[in-house]
Amino acid sequence: MDTNMRVKAVVDLGAIRYNMISMKKNMHENARMAAVIKTDAYGHGAVQVAGALEDLPFLWGHCVATFEEAQELRQSGIKKPILILGYTFPYCYAQLVEEEIRPVVFRKDTLKELDETSARMGRNLAIHVALDTGMSRIGVKPDDSGIDFMKAALACKNLTVEGIFTHFARADEESGRDATQRQFDLFASFNKRVEEELGYHIPIQDCSNSAGIITYPQYNEDMARAGITMYGLWPSDEVSRGIVALKPAMSIYSHIAYIKEIDAGTPVSYGGTFTAPQKMTIATIPVGYGDGYPRSLSNKGYVLIHGKRAHIVGRVCMDQFMVSLEGIPEAKEGDLVTIMGRDGDETITAEDIGRLSGRFNYEFVCDLSEKRVPREYIR
Repeated sequence: MDTNMRVKAVVDLGAIRYNMISMKKNMHENARMAAVIKTDAYGHGAVQVAGALEDLPFLWGHCVATFEEAQELRQSGIKKPILILGYTFPYCYAQLVEEEIRPVVFRKDTLKELDETSARMGRNLAIHVALDTGMSRIGVKPDDSGIDFMKAALACKNLTVEGIFTHFARADEESGRDATQRQFDLFASFNKRVEEELGYHIPIQDCSNSAGIITYPQYNEDMARAGITMYGLWPSDEVSRGIVALKPAMSIYSHIAYIKEIDAGTPVSYGGTFTAPQKMTIATIPVGYGDGYPRSLSNKGYVLIHGKRAHIVGRVCMDQFMVSLEGIPEAKEGDLVTIMGRDGDETITAEDIGRLSGRFNYEFVCDLSEKRVPREYIR
């Protein structure tokens, strides 16, 4: 018996590999890729995703957001480079050096402490510099102060500047072309200054995110960071679907827990926001916002049962929600419910759920509770 009948997310690791290979075809031959698997691989399972991609010849390594995410990968046997994309706090500097985890640097105090830590341990640590060309998040400025920072970084005897990156803020917008061009030009001109004024060529120069890989292959440089598109999801509705073929990697399933008939005038769920207009059959699905299913899908969302849409009636509860079985007379207790994925000719995507709920497809998959929604992996 399936022990995950209440709810489970099925993750197709083969689809993730397919998406990486598909994106690589839109890049120049020598460009490498980094797999962005922060936030537990956008809810898909970082250890499993990294393991499934580790042997791809064009994969440089993996990107995470925190030291803890990086350490989890190292302790699970991941050998390729791991880059922490955000600020890394000093408490873990010794472990960074010990486990050869690359930090991103953009503060001089970070440089000093990392250099001192590496010296004490008799090791050398590879670092990547963040350059702020328009995101206003982290990074040194692409001006004289940035060059001064690069001088300081190159002067550190126990640190090696392995890479430099920036992040496109509007590559997923049709109206963002000029802004993206400006960011790339700032990035390229700064790296040229480093070469001409400091005599150093930074080996890995990368600026493309998922939208950049698809829309701006000319900017892919030495490496590109594949994020949301790895999982078969789209950065926005404005990114062309006709350039790179992607397969959604995650499907979510539950089963009907209970079916009942209600009379006309019967309210359903908290607040009575839905009242039955006539006698109707409704089913209870044992999933709710405690699992990460958006409460904002109340009276708006739908699931698939026997390949047909079953619309949510009433408010989504913490652990359950109700759907109308109108037009699905064959439904019975225990039947499969597709919350996201394909059933027959019908499909529900993360983009559909995001559009209906007023949320972001990234947010939905990242917020699926790991404790309450078990992941099942297939190839």
